[in-house]
Amino acid sequence: MSLHATRPAAGSVARDASVLRLRLRPTIALLLATVTGLSMFLWPLLLTPPAEFSHNSDAPFVFVLILPVVLAVVLAELHSGGMDTKALAMLGVLSAIGAALRPMGAGVGGIELVFFLLVLAGRVYGPGFGFVLGNTTMFASAILTGGIGPWLPFQMLAAGWVGLGAGLLPRARGRAELAMLMAYGAFAAYAFGFLMNMWFWPYAIGGGTELSYVAGDAVLSNLHRFVIFTFATSTIGWDTGRAITNVVAIAVLGPAVLLTLRRAARRAAFDAPTTFGPDDGASADEPTR
Repeated sequence: MSLHATRPAAGSVARDASVLRLRLRPTIALLLATVTGLSMFLWPLLLTPPAEFSHNSDAPFVFVLILPVVLAVVLAELHSGGMDTKALAMLGVLSAIGAALRPMGAGVGGIELVFFLLVLAGRVYGPGFGFVLGNTTMFASAILTGGIGPWLPFQMLAAGWVGLGAGLLPRARGRAELAMLMAYGAFAAYAFGFLMNMWFWPYAIGGGTELSYVAGDAVLSNLHRFVIFTFATSTIGWDTGRAITNVVAIAVLGPAVLLTLRRAARRAAFDAPTTFGPDDGASADEPTR
């Protein structure tokens, strides 16, 4: 008897919105990570931070949160059959490509080439894969460029949510799918900028200005000042540049990249069930060698 994977029929992968379905246990882990992660971004709006507090002190705790979640998602997917060694190899390849792409445009008017890849890979391989890819890509690029600092765990979470959201998009095909991914790429660019601004805004510009964070003030009042701060400092430049980059990259490269990723998934048979059967060319009476 031999152990082998039964490949899906040609075209079956292309009909699915994502190749790797998210199972129950990684879904619970992702929900916990999302709720806890958002609280790490937004808690100054709800609580009064102590004097002289900054995210430099809580960044290690965010790392402690992220790494077990990433491992839990991967291990749960491996255990349930949703992700195998071939999918892990693809994760490694895409993380390396993303880490290489990120320094190419970072620092120039918001041109960041890594996010379109997160969107397309999350779309093809699913929300769990997209979340892990966002984390590993940001971590690998930080090691590559020496960009390790208190901002890194927040970048990892935000990028993971970009890939996660892409995997949760509804089914579509052809031009409708491409238009949906372009719109999501633009939305993700502004959402990423919003979260990363919230990471440092309470401690960035000090007090006494019309854009300053006021500890203990009403949530809506602080949000109003934050929106003005974001629009004035990053929306017009960085976030819009990132959004344009995502839209153009998905429009130009999206069809080819989607086809390549889906073809790789089909040939690797990520979602193929494992079956037992006699070896090809051998009789059922022959012993297994």
